[in-house]
Amino acid sequence: MRLRHLILPLFAAPLLTACVNDAATYEIDNTREHVLSLIREQPYFWDNKVELFLVVSRMPACMRRHSLGTGTAKSRVEVYQVPSGAFIIKVGKRMFATETQTCESFAKMDSEPLEGMGQLMGVFRLKDGELVFAKEAAGGAGDAEE
Repeated sequence: MRLRHLILPLFAAPLLTACVNDAATYEIDNTREHVLSLIREQPYFWDNKVELFLVVSRMPACMRRHSLGTGTAKSRVEVYQVPSGAFIIKVGKRMFATETQTCESFAKMDSEPLEGMGQLMGVFRLKDGELVFAKEAAGGAGDAEE
């Protein structure tokens, strides 16, 4: 009887290891108080889709979690900053606008803004199987700091 209680979890463990539940953070002012964090959650190992969430935070003033919808474990999430200080988050062809003054404004965008996407700050992506935020190099080269 006691052996069954030990063996059953051992058989279930490999099923749970395929699930994704991780996060990476972009420190806006190089401080932990002003950040954009991407969270990926995959509740079922048999489903190749992951739920993507963006946490917008400027502590101690505000923090909000917004849904970016579904993606895959390999989805790249690009972060752009417009001159007003707001951010455009691009997941595949979907785009969202958000801000860190109140952390409440979050809207799906139908198309690219006429004034442009702003400056690419970096990309949330997989590196060696781990979710990281790769900052855009000052010259626009790409993989500068991770």
